[in-house]
Amino acid sequence: MGIYYDEEYKVFHLQTPGSSYCMQIIRDGYLGHLYWGKRIAVYRNSLPFNFIDRGFSPNPDPADRKFSLDNLPQEYPGYGNGDFGLPAYQAGQSNGSEICDLRYLRHRIYAGKPNLTGLPATYIEQDNEADTLELVLEDRLTGLQVTLIYTAFNELDAITRSVHYDNTGAGNLVLHRALSASIDFRDDGYDMLTFYGAHTNERNIARRPLMPGIQSAESRRGASSPQQNPFLALLRPGTDEDKGEVFALNLVYSGNFAAQAEVGQYQTTRVSIGINPFGFSWHLAPGGKFQTPEAVLVYSDQGLGGMSRVFNKLYRTRLCRGKFRDAQRPVLINNWEATYFDFDADKIIEIASEGKELGMELFVLDDGWFGKRDNDLSSLGDWTVDHRKLPEGLNNLAQRITGMGMQFGLWFEPEMVSPDSELYRNHPDWCLHVADRPRTVGRNQLVLDLSRQDVCDYIVGAIADILSSAPVTYVKWDMNRHLTETGSALLPAERQRETGHRYILGLYRVMDELTSAFPDVLFESCSSGGGRYDAGMLYYMPQTWASDNTDAISRLKIQYGNSMVYPAVSMGAHVSGVPNHQVNRFTPLDTRGHVAMSGNLGYELDLTKLSPEEKISVKSQVALYKEIRPLIQFGEFYRILSPFEGNETAWAFVSAGQNEAVLAFFRVLSQPAERVPILKCKGLNPTYVYRHHETGRIYGGDELMYAGLTLPAINGDYISLFWRFSRVEEY
Repeated sequence: MGIYYDEEYKVFHLQTPGSSYCMQIIRDGYLGHLYWGKRIAVYRNSLPFNFIDRGFSPNPDPADRKFSLDNLPQEYPGYGNGDFGLPAYQAGQSNGSEICDLRYLRHRIYAGKPNLTGLPATYIEQDNEADTLELVLEDRLTGLQVTLIYTAFNELDAITRSVHYDNTGAGNLVLHRALSASIDFRDDGYDMLTFYGAHTNERNIARRPLMPGIQSAESRRGASSPQQNPFLALLRPGTDEDKGEVFALNLVYSGNFAAQAEVGQYQTTRVSIGINPFGFSWHLAPGGKFQTPEAVLVYSDQGLGGMSRVFNKLYRTRLCRGKFRDAQRPVLINNWEATYFDFDADKIIEIASEGKELGMELFVLDDGWFGKRDNDLSSLGDWTVDHRKLPEGLNNLAQRITGMGMQFGLWFEPEMVSPDSELYRNHPDWCLHVADRPRTVGRNQLVLDLSRQDVCDYIVGAIADILSSAPVTYVKWDMNRHLTETGSALLPAERQRETGHRYILGLYRVMDELTSAFPDVLFESCSSGGGRYDAGMLYYMPQTWASDNTDAISRLKIQYGNSMVYPAVSMGAHVSGVPNHQVNRFTPLDTRGHVAMSGNLGYELDLTKLSPEEKISVKSQVALYKEIRPLIQFGEFYRILSPFEGNETAWAFVSAGQNEAVLAFFRVLSQPAERVPILKCKGLNPTYVYRHHETGRIYGGDELMYAGLTLPAINGDYISLFWRFSRVEEY
């Protein structure tokens, strides 16, 4: 078992291969946090709590001025009876109070990992993969029971946490805050790392020293958003890609979230993550229950690279599901930047035919195939084929494309409705809205109320009808605006603040039904690109369109930032035309290809307009990618040079057995009087000998990692280099 309970000291010790997490039941049933960090074999009480009489720190026991919740590192703190830090929970009662006093009631330890009803979560396939601790705390006055659920993986350095609430009392309760995890560190010597961005500029990295007070990353947009991401890490100063301690938390959730760090008066740090309390509440009648989303905790003493490889492997193998989890993803051609809304069946066939000739495996028909969708002003919600553009119907078009030997994919935006649509005219109350308030549009559309069962049923039925009508094997699921007027016509006034979370639960239910009904369809999530690139979505859809920005140079930062948590196999990346449609930049076709080959390769341009030389290059790119695809999609990823720190970017993909490697280098701008650059690989076996595919040269793994490669002289801006290495068994 990876979880141990010391009866004498009342200490719980969770172990993964490289980390330990310890907590203790102390006097009066309070639960204190002891330690999270590098694995220790046995905890023997080297970190006892040191209680000190401090001013302005109240005492639950009048006879003991040293004991105060204000100074106790806690596992799941409340507010109102002595702890003045950020609480993990708040439960309103009929008398207007939010004070609760959770004390230890019971616990159980068992092999395996529970599912979270209605929510995405990491999973196991055999009980021996993980062990779980359920710790039940109780507020005796109200009867609120709170179960802290911890799972420690036995082969991965990951621990998951979530919380289950159960109102066993006779009175009504209202949760105003229900976070998934809270951790108290005994010092403040950390940097905080989060992600920030915007549409077409996702996943920038922010790192700054902790300061006294509260610092946070959060979303109030109804989605995890491109502006922030449900992730927070604390790093010891000096931690880099390869060394140093990292303490990371990621929420498996797609809605409003809050990730916070608070440095207290005595230089301690409280970190928490969960559903954003802003605009949230949940009513618990007697017998009522509530389950929080799952938080994934990863500790690394091998820097950010070590942290990322744990997240990447866990999410690739034990978060993503279905037949496509372990399947190689097809090389696709998408018509969006080639045609936008202006296409007909003949144009689509032209592009698909060129794609087939160049080796592509999947054609994706993007926005504009339904209703009267000649622009973004109408028709969302009316999922019927536009016979003006496709006179012989969708099935005929799909059959013609699959008849070429290609797969056929389709774009949807199921969560939205256009005011100019039959659906909205028939059901104006089906969108999120607040009575007597104007309905704010975004991209000329409104958001359907997925907290309603009838709306969810409509979406499932409408999408299922289309998927059943033609040989569709891929779906791009888009979501192009955030939530405003977040209210529901069916919920009573006192439950309106539940709408945002109920929307996410409805979304998960819809996606679960559709992906279960169509297991042979590869679903890709999208939200104007990476606006909802989170672990919650990956549970249902194993890949995400990383950004609407297809510029290769912009993508260096976007894909580098995403790799911190999310695996390369989850990352959609396309080669597009020049000048680029988002930033108007001209980049070489090789560079565009090398960047896109660092994820799930696709193309998004009018292939019929390529020159003969460009078609030869594209065909070579596709052929190369098919050779290295297993390595890119299922190998380990190593970041070498950061685009956030200089003019050069480099990364490597290494197979699990260290027998194969791909090394990529990118330089943004050419500089006068430059040094001769040397690039050192990572992740190879230092005792192995490797052959460079292009030249046949032989190098030792130690040589490639420690001495490095002298890069050839290259002139011009936006340049890339790409190497392949294979182990030589006998040399």
